[in-house]
Amino acid sequence: MKIRKEIRIGIIGIIALTMLFFGLNFLKGINMFKPVNHFYVAFDDVAGITLSSPVFANGYQIGTVRDISFDYKKMDRVFVEVKTEKKMNIPKGSYAELVTEMLGTVKMNVLLKANDTNEFYAPGDTIPGKANKGLTALASEELLPRLQTTMNKVDSLLNNLNVLLSNPSITSTLKNTQQITANLDITTRKLNSLMNKDIPDITNRLSTISDNFAVISNNLKDVDYAQTIQKVDSTLSNVQLLTSKLTRKDNSLGMLLNDDGFYKNLNATSANAAALLQDLKSHPKRYVHFSIFGKKDKKEEIVK
Repeated sequence: MKIRKEIRIGIIGIIALTMLFFGLNFLKGINMFKPVNHFYVAFDDVAGITLSSPVFANGYQIGTVRDISFDYKKMDRVFVEVKTEKKMNIPKGSYAELVTEMLGTVKMNVLLKANDTNEFYAPGDTIPGKANKGLTALASEELLPRLQTTMNKVDSLLNNLNVLLSNPSITSTLKNTQQITANLDITTRKLNSLMNKDIPDITNRLSTISDNFAVISNNLKDVDYAQTIQKVDSTLSNVQLLTSKLTRKDNSLGMLLNDDGFYKNLNATSANAAALLQDLKSHPKRYVHFSIFGKKDKKEEIVK
C-alpha cells in the first residue's frame, strides 16, 4: 500500500516541529524528560525577569522560570512559576530574591534557610520573594544623587575660578610673581658666585688670621709677664713722682706751673704784645721811616 505524498509531508512536518520544540527547550536549559517540581514565588515587582531565566541557590542553577502571571484579584503581586529539579527541597523560611547585575540582566536567587525540623515547601507552594537592588540600583539611588551634588559643587567651583581668573589683579599678581622669580634667580646666581668665589677667599683670610693669632699666642707665651708688670709699675711710680713734683712749689717746674704771678705776667706780656702789633699795624710810620730822596732835615721833621 502506497502512502500518499501529502501524508508523508505531514509526518515530516510533525517530526520537524517536535524536534524544534525539544531543541529550543534544550537550548533554554529545559530537560523535558527530567522529573521536576514546581513552586511559585510572589514578588511586588518582577521588572527584568523573563521566561526561562535561570534560578540559582548557593550559586548553583536549580531550575528555570517557567511562567509569570499577575494577581488580578489583589492587584498587588506577581507570581513567578519556578521549575526545579525533583531532588530539590526548599526549607521553610527560605525566600527568593531578584538581583540586578551590572549589565542589567536579572537573575533569581533562592536563599535557603537552615531548618532542623525538616519542614520543606511542598511542590506548588508559594515562596516569598524580595527584590535585591543590586549594584546598579544602588548606584542609581545613592551614587547618582551624590554625583549630581558633587557636579554642582564642581560647576560652582569652576564659575568662581573663572571669576577669580578674570580679575585684573590676578594678572598683576602673576606679573609680580614672575618678577620676584626673576629677582630670586638673580639672587641665587649672586649667592652661587659668593659661595664659589668670595666665601673661599674669606675662609682663607680667616685661616690666615687664625694662624696669625696662633703665632701671637705662641709669642705671648714667651713674654715675661712678671718683669713687664714690674716695669709698668716702675713707670707708673715715676709718673706719680713727676705729678707730685708738678703740684708742689719747692721746685722750678712746680713754681712755674703753680705761681699765679707768672701766669699774670705772661698774660700781661701777651696783651702788651698784641697792643704793640695793633699799633704797628695802625701807625707803621712811627716805627719805620722810608724815603726815596733820602733823609729829611731834622728841622723839617720837627716842623711836621
